[in-house]
Amino acid sequence: IDWSSVDLITAGFPCQAWSVAGKQLGDKDQRGMLFWVTLDIIKHVLTHNPSAKWLMENVKTKRDFEQYITHHTTEALDYVEKTLINSALVSAQNRQRYYWTNFPVTQPEDKGILLKDIIEDGACDREKSYCIDANYYKGGNPDQYFNKSRRQLVFYPASIIGRRLNEHGVREDYNKNVPITQCLQVKSKNEKMGCLTTVEKDCVLSTENPGRYPNIYNRDDLQYRKLTPIECERLQTVPDNFTAVVSNTQRYKALGNGWTIDVIAHIFQCINW
Repeated sequence: IDWSSVDLITAGFPCQAWSVAGKQLGDKDQRGMLFWVTLDIIKHVLTHNPSAKWLMENVKTKRDFEQYITHHTTEALDYVEKTLINSALVSAQNRQRYYWTNFPVTQPEDKGILLKDIIEDGACDREKSYCIDANYYKGGNPDQYFNKSRRQLVFYPASIIGRRLNEHGVREDYNKNVPITQCLQVKSKNEKMGCLTTVEKDCVLSTENPGRYPNIYNRDDLQYRKLTPIECERLQTVPDNFTAVVSNTQRYKALGNGWTIDVIAHIFQCINW
């Protein structure tokens, strides 16, 4: 490889080791060790081309980890800019990520994109939309379904998560005597989706009122559905059907693991070659 010809290095070392949603082992996790591999590669390129630009990305993690990454990156590469950007500025998704670079990065302009703007099915009117719920995907005639659902309902972002709830419906997550139940948690604000992941139950849409609904898998009275692949693409500002060359399972994984394209495009626009 002619390393002097490399002008740009980008890397997103695995977040599972650093995320507050993971085991939080940092570089004591084998996946977390790839942080050091990333630094080695960037440093190697810079020795052959000091003017090369680089970009590293990871989740918004706890302060100790963020400072650890920033400190050792500075030690290895001399100059570091750290920028926290929420994809919500360019997308209908709340996705906070740290971006480490060797050039200054500004915040993207807020495009004002809301959840209603990326819903694939149904007619949207500001915050209202016809509901496509879980029953829609069980078959039947779509026309009949819509004829029965002529009331306009609000789509809310939601997730399905295990909780320990006592007899009063109050969380006791650390009480092992309380059994875990899978809850549909419907958010109170419907402007932005939560952070897209590779786990389908992390991000679903529901027309239920905001709140927590236990024992979700043993109930048929609740309306919810997972995002479509196209909706996931729109959350990541990827063109519709760009990932359609692979199975839906792989589409969900790729989009959940990927970067928000318009954020990356903005960062690259900040480079002064």
